[in-house]
Formats: sequence, structure tokens, C-alpha cells
Amino acid sequence: SDRTMMLGLSHVDEAHTRPMTALLDDDGTGGPTHGPIWFFSSSDTEIVREVKVDSRAVATFADKGHNLFACVHGRLSRDTDRAVIERLWNPFIAAWYEGKNDPKLALLRFDAEEAQIWHDGSSLLAGVKMLLGIDPKQSYRDHVASVRLT
Repeated sequence: SDRTMMLGLSHVDEAHTRPMTALLDDDGTGGPTHGPIWFFSSSDTEIVREVKVDSRAVATFADKGHNLFACVHGRLSRDTDRAVIERLWNPFIAAWYEGKNDPKLALLRFDAEEAQIWHDGSSLLAGVKMLLGIDPKQSYRDHVASVRLT
């Protein structure tokens, strides 16, 4: 339900990320989407000016409850697919542009390749385990995953 990711290019010397709204292109089934992650931006932003064809990029995510964290590596590129713009266009995006044909409208495509995902191990349950003399690190091992996405 939270669509904010911190997105940045990983090939620049002084890389930094910025908050961006991530959009998934729903296939209409309501199930998980396995395609790219899309971002709308302005052509005059630093990230859009610096992105090259298939630039290396990193996107990080933390859910609102701080129970799930992810660091996703992949490739970022500019895209001009009008059909994608049509499908993903919504009132929140429209508020930032002068319409779908705004010359400053830039569509970024992030193709994820691998991710590291963490489920929060510092929960109340971990505290109770420590009080009972149980090592919470043992159960936390199952809450970290490295996933190859390509």
C-alpha cells in the first residue's frame, strides 16, 4: 500500500537517492506484478538528466510500519511508451504536469535484478525472547532474504 521508494543511480561518484512514487503496471488479474517498476518524473530533475540507457540504479523501501525493508538493484532507463503512460496516469500524477503530453513529463523504467529483503527483527517478540534467555538472532535468520529477480 506504500508506494514511496528512495531511487538513485549507482554509477555516479556522489550517488544519492530521492523519494519517488513507484507504480506497478497491473496486469488486471490483481495478482503480483513481475514487470518493471515505473516512476514519473520531470525532465529537468537531476536523476532524469543523468540516466543513460540501462543505467545501474538502486531503490530502497521501508513499509509504513517499519516491519519490512528492501534494497533493490537493477537498471533504470527512460521510456516513452505512451501506452504505459495511459495505463498508469492518475489524478496524483496529473497534479504535477500540464497533461499527458507535457514536454517535461519523463517516464522512468526500473528493471529489478536482485534484492535484499529484511523483516524487522526488533519486535516486541524479540524483546520477550531476550527476557526469557532465548537468543533472538536464531529466529531472525529466517527474516532476511537475498533474491535474484532475473
